[in-house]
Amino acid sequence: MQTLKEKGLTNTSMGRSSFAVLLFQDIAVIPIMAILPLIAGTTVVNESNEQSLISHLGWIQAPIVLGTIGFVYLGGRFIIIPLLHVVARTRLQELFTASALLLVMSVSFMMQLVGLSPALGAFLAGLVLANSEFRHELEGDIAPFKGLLLGLFFIGVGASIDFRLIMADPAFIIIFSTIFNTIKFFVLLMVGKIYKKSSDQNILFSFALSQAGEFGFVILSFAIQLGLMQTELANQMMAVIALSMI
Repeated sequence: MQTLKEKGLTNTSMGRSSFAVLLFQDIAVIPIMAILPLIAGTTVVNESNEQSLISHLGWIQAPIVLGTIGFVYLGGRFIIIPLLHVVARTRLQELFTASALLLVMSVSFMMQLVGLSPALGAFLAGLVLANSEFRHELEGDIAPFKGLLLGLFFIGVGASIDFRLIMADPAFIIIFSTIFNTIKFFVLLMVGKIYKKSSDQNILFSFALSQAGEFGFVILSFAIQLGLMQTELANQMMAVIALSMI
């Protein structure tokens, strides 16, 4: 999205479609995170997230997770948004920004309590705020921090790459990353043709989104916690994701 904005492509057909697909990819993480405990069954291993209150509940985790997500959405709509109206009447910008930040931190902590990623909680809080009439004011408030935090995210992506794994089996990482990007490119190309996009817009759309999504890191980390995947294989997959993004 940052690249599309810099190139002035956000209001084009491919820009709007790219945003829609990126948003759907992020929302698709929610059912994936809820289904993973079902796949794990009763053999849940939660070593790195000791704060989880439901790690011992097995298959019941999935409905609890979905219920928590539903509570966040409904609570945000019928409790948080009216409270923001009260805060907005004070006309104190600092208080308004602090209230939004408190919402993000609270939802992130709640997600952590049910064994999910705090990043997913922050994303859900963002969805709640985006559906309010305060979205433009909040965008203006966080704009100064946006570039800095985006840079920190990519530093985190770079730091997550285990170069020893890549050097140990470079063919696997490079070939798998190439295959992944190619498959996603052609899937998006077909989707664009179905929706009758022009050739230039369709190629730009497919090429721009051919990389893996950043929530792949979150899903793989959660799969390791649940004991669904060997750590070495998950680290290789994280390297593939990072390489596809590069």
